[in-house]
Amino acid sequence: MWDLLLRGGRVVDPASGHDRTADVAVRDGRIAEVRPARAPDTGAEDTGAAAEVVDVRGKLVTPGLVDAHTHVWHGAGYWGMDPTPVAWRTGVTTWIDAGSAGAYAMDGFRRYVAEPAGVRVHALINVSGLGLVAETGEHRVLDHLDVDAAAAVAARQGGFVRGVKARIDARTVGENGIEPLRRAVRLARTLERPLMVHVGYGPPTIAEIAPLLGEGDVLTHCASGCPTDLVADGGLTAPVERALDAGVVFDLGHGSGAFAYDVLETELAAGVRPLVSSDLHIRSMYGPAFDLPTVMAKTMAAGLSLNEAVEAATVRPARTFGLDAGTLAPGAPADIAVFDVEEGPFPLPDVHGDVRHAPVKLHNTATYVAGRLLPPSTAEAPPPWVPLSPAQQRAEHGRQQRTRDAVQHLTDPEDFDEPFPRHGARA
Repeated sequence: MWDLLLRGGRVVDPASGHDRTADVAVRDGRIAEVRPARAPDTGAEDTGAAAEVVDVRGKLVTPGLVDAHTHVWHGAGYWGMDPTPVAWRTGVTTWIDAGSAGAYAMDGFRRYVAEPAGVRVHALINVSGLGLVAETGEHRVLDHLDVDAAAAVAARQGGFVRGVKARIDARTVGENGIEPLRRAVRLARTLERPLMVHVGYGPPTIAEIAPLLGEGDVLTHCASGCPTDLVADGGLTAPVERALDAGVVFDLGHGSGAFAYDVLETELAAGVRPLVSSDLHIRSMYGPAFDLPTVMAKTMAAGLSLNEAVEAATVRPARTFGLDAGTLAPGAPADIAVFDVEEGPFPLPDVHGDVRHAPVKLHNTATYVAGRLLPPSTAEAPPPWVPLSPAQQRAEHGRQQRTRDAVQHLTDPEDFDEPFPRHGARA
């Protein structure tokens, strides 16, 4: 007997080539079978087939989403947010923290955040031992960029550390230019793991950064409007084309300031298909990123199909970082996302205020990790350093009030099945 059967949804699993109406069966925390959907009244053959049967007809069923760029080292730095209150309502079952912890804090990040989380959390180790304790500046003192120490810490963590992260922009590197990137490359090659490089306002420029990246490395914020030499004159620049030819993987990394529709549209027209990630952190979770399904809708507004968006947020990031995730193939972990698909068009802004219209929105209705339904959870109030606009403040106050209002105390005796009998009365 199966533990769980999701019956009759539209199953989109690009890793397995599925886009069809199907039933998804789970046993012992793993996918047991994806089979052609059967009518609810099939009869004896399905009687008792699963301990729990969930009707998902009319809904979209995908592998649990894999967010390749997040910051979840919460309570220990500027950027971190708790993934648990977001995961259950968005379908993101695998979170890759992009460099929040360096060598000095990786043990604590694993022990106090990743292991207690109800979702799968992996790390990219920051080449700076400081990690992202502050808003920026972690590469300004080269003494903190100890490659040998970082390699030793990452090796001790085993498969938890899936790669290396370095922010390479003018604010972060200061007077050190490209040297932090050179150290990050050396660390990644030592670990034989991908290097994810954040790009922003230069210098260093893309022309300086790209030649140091190799096959399987990841350039994140690929659709940012900040670098001056990502796109130009309606096409890709020469350094970007060379990076793509070398096998560099492009990653969206929306965040709070790194997504421009015109840049993404230029890249899509040139054949680039980036990973779709949110760069979700304590600021971007209040908008304009909000969550990974919202970012997926924005990529569809820019021209991706639904299947392309799902692929870019499931199997492709899983393969990039060597994770057992992003598929509903039999034997895979039973990480599953269920969505209502609302037909648009829906206006969605980029970080510069430009608007495109998404053809659909994805509203998550259930998220399963290893076949277990994630329960609802509410987020804490934002920390005082998060600069919320008046509209964001009103929205946050409204969220907190709705959470309070959701607690109901019933007062009608008829609301209760069997009131307790008085003393001496027959039970």
